[in-house]
Amino acid sequence: MIDTKTAPYAALILRVVTGVLFLIHGLVKLFVFTPAGTAGYFQSIGLPGWLGYATMLIEIIGGLALILGVGTRLVALVMVPVMLGAALFGHAGNGFTFSNPGGGWEYPVMWAFVMAAIAALGDGAYALKPLGRKSAD
Repeated sequence: MIDTKTAPYAALILRVVTGVLFLIHGLVKLFVFTPAGTAGYFQSIGLPGWLGYATMLIEIIGGLALILGVGTRLVALVMVPVMLGAALFGHAGNGFTFSNPGGGWEYPVMWAFVMAAIAALGDGAYALKPLGRKSAD
């Protein structure tokens, strides 16, 4: 049974924590690896370089949107294929456990499911106006 009094706060915690983590990952790509370095890495694993730029932007903008509670369901749904792509192209060859060298695929797959759960839950408490809606969930 869902506790309707605490569920919005649970969704808030998930939304903000995942938003912060995605924002940090995007900022690391921007400031540490650099946009060109991120694009180069994507090319080195057989993906188009532009996908590195797109992933970086999705993580930064999506992370901020999750933190603020803007378009939560849409942003979370967009993050699902990003995380599955990370699992498939960046980590699949490294085994299951994320503590393996290069990180295994279990961690990004777990994040894909967390994003799917957030998409199902919705904004939670203290969200700004969702995209395309007149009032919060």
